[in-house]
Amino acid sequence: MVHPTLLIGIAVFVAVSALILGAATLFGHRSEDRLQTRLETFTRRPQRGQEGAASQKILAESIHQKENFLDQLLERFPSVYRLVEQADVPISPGRLLLVSLALMAGAVVATVVFRLPWTVGAIMVPGLGCLPLLWLLWRRKRRLKAFAAQLPEALDMLARSLRAGQSLASGFGLVAKEVPAPLGKEFGRVFDEQNLGVPLEESLRDLADRIPNMDLKFFATAVVLQRQTGGDLAEILDRISSLIRERFNIWGQVQALTGEGRLSGIVLMALPVVIFLAVYYLNRDYVMMLFTDPLGKKMLATAIVMQVIGALVIRKIVNIKV
Repeated sequence: MVHPTLLIGIAVFVAVSALILGAATLFGHRSEDRLQTRLETFTRRPQRGQEGAASQKILAESIHQKENFLDQLLERFPSVYRLVEQADVPISPGRLLLVSLALMAGAVVATVVFRLPWTVGAIMVPGLGCLPLLWLLWRRKRRLKAFAAQLPEALDMLARSLRAGQSLASGFGLVAKEVPAPLGKEFGRVFDEQNLGVPLEESLRDLADRIPNMDLKFFATAVVLQRQTGGDLAEILDRISSLIRERFNIWGQVQALTGEGRLSGIVLMALPVVIFLAVYYLNRDYVMMLFTDPLGKKMLATAIVMQVIGALVIRKIVNIKV
C-alpha cells in the first residue's frame, strides 16, 4: 500500500506542474501579439488624432510589458525590470518569479516525499527560490564586465571615425556594426534612437542609466559638454580610452596580488560543507544530531551565521576597487 505522505507529495507536485503549464499556455503568446502590433504600427501610414497617440504609446511600451498577472504586479518595482534589462535575458520578470515559485514548490515536495528534516527544507526552499535571481545577477555581472572591456576599443573607433570626417551619429552606427554585443547592441540602440528623432543627449543619458559604468558616464558627460561648448572630441575620447586601459592594468595587478587571499577564502568557505557531506556519507546518525538535538540545532545555526560573516569579511578584504 502506498504511503499517504507520498500520495500527498505527488498530488502537490502534479498540481503545481499543472498550474505552471496552464499559466505558460495562457500567457505565452502575449509577447508575440505585442510584437505583431508594433510591427503593424511601423509599417502602416501614420495617422493623426487619437489613433496616432495610441500608436505612439504602443511603440513606447516594451514588448514584454504586461505579459501576465505577475508582470503587472512587478510593475510596482521598476528596479526589477531594470535588472532584467541590464542582464539582457529573453525572459520577463513575471516568468522568472514563476520559475522561482516552481522551484520553491519542488523543494517543499521533495521535503515531504523524502521525509527530510524541517531544517533542511527551510534551507532548500529559499535556496532554490533564489536560484533565478542569482542566475540573473550572474548574467548581469558578466554582461557589464564584457561591456567595460569593449569600451576602450569602441571609443578608439569613434575617435578614428571623427578624424575621418564622419559625424558622431555615423560613428555610433559604425561601432554597432563592428563591435559585438553587448556594447555593439547598446550603441546600435543609441544610433536607432537618433534616427527616430531622439536627441543625442537624451539617448546617452538613457544609455548611462541602462549601463551602470563610471567610464560610460564620463564618456556621456564629455560628449554633452563638447556639443555645448565645443572642442576636439576625438582627443577627449582618446584620453578617456587611455585612462580606462591604465585602470584595467592596475586592476589586473591588484587581482594578481589578492589571488592568494581569494583562494584562501574559497577553501575556508568550502571546507566545512565538504566535511559535513563526507561525515554525512560515512556516519549519518552522527550528523543528524545537528538536526534532532536542540543543542545541535543551535550549533548549526551559529555555524551558518559565522560562515556568512566570515565570507563577508574575506570579500571585503580581497575586493579592492580601482
